[in-house]
Amino acid sequence: MTLPTVAYVVRPVGDGPFPLVVMNHGVSLDQRERSFFPLVEFRDAAIWFARRGYMVVAPAGGYGAAALDDPERGIYSVFYSKIGGCDNPNFRDAGFAAALMDKWIIDYMTEQKLVVPDKIIVVGQSAGGWGALALSSQNLPAVRAIITFAAGRGGHVDGKPNNNCAPDKLVAATADLGRTARTPTLWIYAENDTFFGPALSRRMHDAYTGAGGNAEYHLLPPFGSDGHFLIDSPDAIPLWAPLVGPFLDRHG
Repeated sequence: MTLPTVAYVVRPVGDGPFPLVVMNHGVSLDQRERSFFPLVEFRDAAIWFARRGYMVVAPAGGYGAAALDDPERGIYSVFYSKIGGCDNPNFRDAGFAAALMDKWIIDYMTEQKLVVPDKIIVVGQSAGGWGALALSSQNLPAVRAIITFAAGRGGHVDGKPNNNCAPDKLVAATADLGRTARTPTLWIYAENDTFFGPALSRRMHDAYTGAGGNAEYHLLPPFGSDGHFLIDSPDAIPLWAPLVGPFLDRHG
């Protein structure tokens, strides 16, 4: 079955092929919120990567006009990232569903000869970052490195800040990913992230690296009213670029 999706694409000037960056946004578990969610995210960040020579593909992931849960009614894509109830959340499968879409995008762009096949970076924010960590556990040869901003699942339960769904299970799921993950990863969080605060993000990082995962962790100072949305703001580029740039120099 083919499931088309809408994506925002930015490319450098020239004929290519170019190295590829796939950028994934977060999710809301409320269908109404998804339907009114902006279709395109990360414009300024995507342009930053494009200026470094990358073609950037940022899929919509079941948002805006694509926010239909029923596959038979989906116009552009379907929402594939539910975790279930907080009493027994399925963080693992939600992450691998997002990772599968990344693989589809990588395969498609490679088949079209638009990108350099073995020079791919995956970037994700929030649930998109969680999907990127799931992808890291699969060690795709084409993926040179993975960068996450505020990665996690289950934040803001009932719309309340600093109220997480089964955080111990999230940490355990992160350790599971780390057991097989060897792709270099860069984790970026902000001190005032109300979805995944410093204590939880550090626990996740410790669990991931303790299990064998390859991860570099950075906690940035508070940003805006909620550091969870750091990647969305052009004003944040001077904060994360000094971390991301050298990381790409080493691995990209």
